[in-house]
Amino acid sequence: MTQVKLGLKENWKQFTLLVIINAFVGGMVGLERSILPQIAEADFHIAAKTAILSFIVVFGITKAITNYFTGSWANKVGRKNLLILGWLVGVPVPLILMYTGSWNWIIAANVLLGVNQGLTWSSTVVMKIDLVGEKQRGLAMGLNEFAGYIAVAIVAFATGWIASQYGLRPYPFIIGIVLSVLGLLGSWLLIKDTRGHVASESANNNMPLLRNIFWETTWKNKNLGSVTQAGLINNLNDGMAWGLFPIILAAKGFPTKDIAIITAVYPAVWGIGQLITGKLADRFCKKNMLYLGMLLQGLALVFFVWANNFLEYVILASILGVGTAMVYPTFLATIAENTHPRDRAKSLGVFRLWRDSGYAIGAILTGVIADIFGTSASIVVIGLLTLFSAAIIFYRMKCKVSIPDKLFNKVPIDRSKSDSSVLVSS
Repeated sequence: MTQVKLGLKENWKQFTLLVIINAFVGGMVGLERSILPQIAEADFHIAAKTAILSFIVVFGITKAITNYFTGSWANKVGRKNLLILGWLVGVPVPLILMYTGSWNWIIAANVLLGVNQGLTWSSTVVMKIDLVGEKQRGLAMGLNEFAGYIAVAIVAFATGWIASQYGLRPYPFIIGIVLSVLGLLGSWLLIKDTRGHVASESANNNMPLLRNIFWETTWKNKNLGSVTQAGLINNLNDGMAWGLFPIILAAKGFPTKDIAIITAVYPAVWGIGQLITGKLADRFCKKNMLYLGMLLQGLALVFFVWANNFLEYVILASILGVGTAMVYPTFLATIAENTHPRDRAKSLGVFRLWRDSGYAIGAILTGVIADIFGTSASIVVIGLLTLFSAAIIFYRMKCKVSIPDKLFNKVPIDRSKSDSSVLVSS
């Protein structure tokens, strides 16, 4: 029997395959990123922002619930099996988006997309963490999220460009057919399950088990709870950007091609930036990474309402992307670092449940505020909520880092307690 080894170098082949698979996963979200709000107005004559954003609401709720059950089932059903199931559910999505004549079917497609994303993205995250072990989690998550969100950006730009040349439907969604077929075949034929790596790491891990995984991850544990609320707010503002940015830019007279560029810049910077920020999360205090990232996001959103020209929007979208890049891999690395391998999948599932609930909460909140007070007021409110989230991280999380330890990447983990006083380290 082959001995299981942990580490990025030791498992680079499987890790690389999972990175590619996750790029296909991200591309499925990118299908809708720049053009679906315009389809709602042009093809279905929907004017109310709350109605237009309904597809994000159902996507967020479905993905959030699926994330939770993926975490619960990962040890029982197997990571690979969940990954394959996720792709099977995702195959019909582009076909529905291409040809349906009913907005209700668009909603149904986003239910399927939410299940697809919850199963596939959660599975690839957990499997990569399983493979690399303790030392390189931040880098692993940076590579994972880079692949996913750079694919979001590329596909968002590609669908916007195709729509500007050939119309909003059906041609932009052909990309989705290719992605779903490649994702399914790759997951089925090439990916191997990682339960053996979990057993190997568990045998040498001293992290105490959580007393109640759901409540510790949700709020009771100061570090885990701070990460969870920040994840929710992060996706809340991302849901707002997804739904309102194309509408705002179109209302200001920007052509479809410029809208595609601006809406793609944010996830592109977010994706590429994680190649750097993921590694930084392995070296420096995770609390500081999270605080600064949420702070940048909040400031970018507040200033967004005063932007007027293409360059200003690109700069603010870039700042928003940098802030998100700082927090996204750090979220996942912090959850993994503060949980025992046996608790990890479930804790990540709880975190992702709340994080992706932010899509639904953000879409509803921003839609209601936009319909009553206007889109500018909606963006300001979300920006202020993001700044408040940064303040929670600043005052609630703990980070025990000395300068020599920080420089030489030898920061100790306080394993003396199993409750909310467990410290984050780099």
